[in-house]
Amino acid sequence: MPHRKTALRLAAPVAVLALALTACGGGDDDSDADAKGGTAAAASPSPSAPVSGGDMAQGESATGKVAEDPGQVTYDVVAQKVEVGTEAEAAKAVADAADAKGKVLATAYVEYTHRSGPALTEGSDVHDATTVFADGQRGGVLIGASEDAPGCEDPYDVDGWKQGESHVFCETYVIPANATSVEVHWSEEDGEPYVWTFPQK
Repeated sequence: MPHRKTALRLAAPVAVLALALTACGGGDDDSDADAKGGTAAAASPSPSAPVSGGDMAQGESATGKVAEDPGQVTYDVVAQKVEVGTEAEAAKAVADAADAKGKVLATAYVEYTHRSGPALTEGSDVHDATTVFADGQRGGVLIGASEDAPGCEDPYDVDGWKQGESHVFCETYVIPANATSVEVHWSEEDGEPYVWTFPQK
């Protein structure tokens, strides 16, 4: 597992759009099913069945499973806040200031609570599925910056993480300075993302 405390650099251009293909259900077939005696309705999943992913309210937590080194762990995850910096701060943080023109840093603070599963002894991978989007486009990852932000912990320095304990890990991305909305995405393995939206002024 590579350690994230490396020299600051812009790892991916902000202009790259991460496309997530989602399967769409055919909601227009209800009338046909009714005409055939409603057998299709009986086979459809229950509305109360848990579904992975979706839009979350601010402060609302999601629950998901992650395969860690000792075994599968269930976490409660909530994006607490996003702090957006200035263009000047972004220019200082990247290797080439020209890469940060018209860009700012957005640091997402995400709290992870160990709900069930084995205790962790050598760090965690739960944060690996956390990303930051701005106005629907994925930002550029800024390697090494998150651990330096106040209130952020380094996930690789967390030892002995037991059930009931919580830690705050941060992800810093480069986003357009004029973004009107910042989204924090997190997903469990093979699941759709949970999305917390933070409007910007």
